[in-house]
Amino acid sequence: MFEQLGLIGCGLMGGSFALALKRAGLVKRVVGYSKSPSTTQRALSMGVIDVEAPSALLAVSGADIVLLAVPVSATEATLKAIRHLVSKDMLIMDVGSTKRDVIDAARRVLRDNIGAFVPCHPIAGKEASGVDHADADLYVGKQVVVTPIERTLPGHLQRAIQVWEALQCNVTRMTPESHDAAFAAVSHLPHLIAFALVNGIASQPQGQEFLQLAGPGFRDFTRIAAGEPKLWRDVLLANRQELLAQSQVFQRTLQAMEAMVEAGNADALEGFIAQASNLRANWRMGAKKP
Repeated sequence: MFEQLGLIGCGLMGGSFALALKRAGLVKRVVGYSKSPSTTQRALSMGVIDVEAPSALLAVSGADIVLLAVPVSATEATLKAIRHLVSKDMLIMDVGSTKRDVIDAARRVLRDNIGAFVPCHPIAGKEASGVDHADADLYVGKQVVVTPIERTLPGHLQRAIQVWEALQCNVTRMTPESHDAAFAAVSHLPHLIAFALVNGIASQPQGQEFLQLAGPGFRDFTRIAAGEPKLWRDVLLANRQELLAQSQVFQRTLQAMEAMVEAGNADALEGFIAQASNLRANWRMGAKKP
């Protein structure tokens, strides 16, 4: 059990982590800080946190576990705000969707204490953001990717894995580079496409009429376009190199399909669709390679 969680960012991800940690009996006290005082006050009134901290630094004072639940672009500034109280005995984790930029920031700021930091990415969330939607069940059954570096302390890595497993998560270990390449393909590119598709339809003279006619297929395909704008702006820019590489692969594949349609090549088009259909039918979220 941890004595105190220092929670920086009391929104959906951070708030859900605090609630889950409390329910599992893994922490005695949660001290929280958010940039918006109203968020921290709401978290206090909901019982997400036990003490409202006036600064990020004071949120980690006395903490033996710290969670950074802030936009990836705010990682460096947040670490700078708390570095004077960071020690190697303190387990520090994040929940960012990109890892190389987060780790680079941690290297620059934490320096000799970088071993206390275990980069994490829980594959969880909701369309709605904010502490009002915090849920102790948010992480249950979800994947969490940990991306330790060569200086990550083995004891902290093990403790981080144990924490997530105690919250009923399935933990996977990857290198930061492999993580960012993979999630550019299966998360960041789909969001880019969804944003572009919705805006592309809406920009046409009859766009609003088209959208009114859309059914469940469009709803399901574009659900992620309702994501939080600032969060996804930061993620797409932070992983731009891998994202652009995946976008080029997608564009080549789309152009190949367009050529089949333009040529009226029914057999080739059907075969291409069948390949995708079979792959999707046999895909299982979180399934391990044999």
